[in-house]
Amino acid sequence: MRKNKISKNWISKQRRDIYVRQSKLEGYRSRAAYKIQEIDKKFKILKNGISVIDLGAAPGSWSQYISRKIKNGKFLAIDLKEMEDIKNIFKIKGNFSDNKCKQTIREYFGKKVDIVLSDMAVNTTGNKSVDSIVTGELCIEALIFAKEVLKKDGQFVSKIFMGTNFNEIVSLAKKNFKETNIFKPPASRKESKESFIICKFLRDEVKK
Repeated sequence: MRKNKISKNWISKQRRDIYVRQSKLEGYRSRAAYKIQEIDKKFKILKNGISVIDLGAAPGSWSQYISRKIKNGKFLAIDLKEMEDIKNIFKIKGNFSDNKCKQTIREYFGKKVDIVLSDMAVNTTGNKSVDSIVTGELCIEALIFAKEVLKKDGQFVSKIFMGTNFNEIVSLAKKNFKETNIFKPPASRKESKESFIICKFLRDEVKK
């Protein structure tokens, strides 16, 4: 009974959600498209001619947005799940931390990239603390990956949850990037603990 009530509440909330309605009108696969749109509006991260990797891309709304926004760019989307085709997006089904996938990514671009995006989050367990920790670990993995593939003036954008490893992630970001910001787009639900970390300009390796 409780599950049915929750499902009905969720459906009701979706119907009232302006971003859900707008995404259907504009042909986006989810309301998440407006999060990257608002991040881009504030931080001016997307420009014509750049190369972008979208981690955990399914169902593909972020990739849809960048393919519409950027002219003459080169884009790659990777996810463990199958994803329908998107114009100008090269897709990989797999784990971005897998060596074989990394090799495919390197071969596709042939050089370092401009931006790494990540809207990854774990499937929720109902335990917000656990979900926050595991999603935080995904963010750390994505940051380490970004460090490997980004140009010196590259940018990294990732979902981050307020939780026990929040400060660890911010500290790691500041250690590796010269500019780090935390931003909660208006499109993020008010009750959600999610924010996004926006990092720019890789720091030089510290010599030991």
